[in-house]
Amino acid sequence: MIDPTLNRADDTPHPSSARRLLPLAVLAAGFAGFFALGLHRTLTLEGLAAQRAGLAAFVEAQGGLAVLAYVGVYALAVAFSVPGGTVLTLAGGFLFGVLWGAAYAVAGATLGAVAVFLAARSALGGALRRKARPWIGRLEDGFRDHAFNYMLFLRLVPLFPFWLVNLVPAFLGVPVRVYVLATLVGIVPGALVYASVGNGLGAVLDAGETPDLGLIFCPEVILPLLGLAALALLPVAVKAWRRRG
Repeated sequence: MIDPTLNRADDTPHPSSARRLLPLAVLAAGFAGFFALGLHRTLTLEGLAAQRAGLAAFVEAQGGLAVLAYVGVYALAVAFSVPGGTVLTLAGGFLFGVLWGAAYAVAGATLGAVAVFLAARSALGGALRRKARPWIGRLEDGFRDHAFNYMLFLRLVPLFPFWLVNLVPAFLGVPVRVYVLATLVGIVPGALVYASVGNGLGAVLDAGETPDLGLIFCPEVILPLLGLAALALLPVAVKAWRRRG
């Protein structure tokens, strides 16, 4: 005789499910710990101004170790989805110069973004896609067909929260290599802008002024970024036009 309980779904948590949730739980704990330890008061422009002499001395004394520390801190900040990415990029420009500062910022931001992406995809991506399939299906299919173009657009336009762009692709089935490449390329322009501001941070602070963090929204900066974003979507528009034709 067949046991009827075999046809009933097991309501007890499966160990593999708990393991899938562990990375996301670690990131959530990091987010909570960031504020619990008061680090949100340190990762600010005022905090950077107060610590700039000590940071510059650390970089001069430690060299490569300072680079690894900077990239690691940036990656953790992005992985924990805490505010402060702009300040960290300014610090990169101040400590390492425009090009190297932007490069290290991009490396740290990409590593952190990939950590969030993998944790979200492992913990929630498949389950949410199955539950939301009736209404998210068309969006998922369209995003998958042009994943790199859409990802590049989202990274280039500085209007979308960075943490949100880290999460959404995990729910839409974007391949890891596409996510990494689009993130790596798409955040370069913004990193260069803020690293250039950070490179002159010492002189600005010595003059008793405050750096303009809204520089990226100036027409001279935002219009080229929007132009690049439009170019990223051009293949999508061309393909849609050909289909209609």
